[in-house]
Amino acid sequence: MAFDAFALILAMLALGLAFQRLRLFPDNAAEVLNKVVLYVCLPASVLIYAPRLEIGREVLAVAAVPWLLLAATVALVSLATRALKLRADEHAVLLLCVALGNTSFLGYPLVRALLGEDALPYAVIYDQFGAFLILSTFGLYVLARYGGEAKPTPGLIARRIATFPPFLALVFGLTLMPEAPPAWIAGGLQRLADALLPLVVLAIGLSLQLKLPRDELKPLAVGLALKLAVMPLIALGLAPVLGLTAVQHDTVVLESAMPPMITAAALAISHRLAPGLAAAMVGYGILLSLLTLPAWAWLLRTLH
Repeated sequence: MAFDAFALILAMLALGLAFQRLRLFPDNAAEVLNKVVLYVCLPASVLIYAPRLEIGREVLAVAAVPWLLLAATVALVSLATRALKLRADEHAVLLLCVALGNTSFLGYPLVRALLGEDALPYAVIYDQFGAFLILSTFGLYVLARYGGEAKPTPGLIARRIATFPPFLALVFGLTLMPEAPPAWIAGGLQRLADALLPLVVLAIGLSLQLKLPRDELKPLAVGLALKLAVMPLIALGLAPVLGLTAVQHDTVVLESAMPPMITAAALAISHRLAPGLAAAMVGYGILLSLLTLPAWAWLLRTLH
């Protein structure tokens, strides 16, 4: 299953890059595909796995990991900024791209491929109560602090959360959705969820930028090292301390190892925060993760 998933990733990424070069799709094709994923495929994935969760200590511990990693990110990025004398906009991009990983678009299908079906409910918790809420709170603060916008209000944050389709699906899945819905509903949701990976990777290929910002090589190297190596290493240490079982343990480590979140980088670019660095963090992060994610999965298997 893992080999099939990575073969599909490489094939769809190559197609997306080819379509981008040949200009066969409209300029906004990647944006349209991402909206289909956001409004259709991601909610379908959440509705499949959320009803299987029983809220307890383990679920709360899984949700705590991304917030603990956020604290580590702020400390380590601040140290790197002082050591390398980074600009304020570079500091902001590293805060966003190290704290926020691609834990849903890539995270759900890759966790499923590398760890199995049992890991998916915990990936949903990690993403929705971790990455999404961090983007909606800390992420908005960073954009306002360094992008020159007004400070986000509690009402704005609450409205953003309340209108996010996967989060609405999570609430519905935890409250009203039966664990075993009728076969025609379950089958339809599964087909929509299965479309998540190819659509996401095709959209990535259509928009992938690999221009290397020569004056920003140091922050790029530091940011990718923190995101792809240091954060999962910290998660590996946190998991047993929090009492997570094998599948929960492996899920939080693998989710923490996901490449930088595309949305976070896009927001940084739209706010004119080191756009070259933000684009490179996503582009090179995705390519490097094709090597680092299988390596982390192998390490997790050897530890059990």
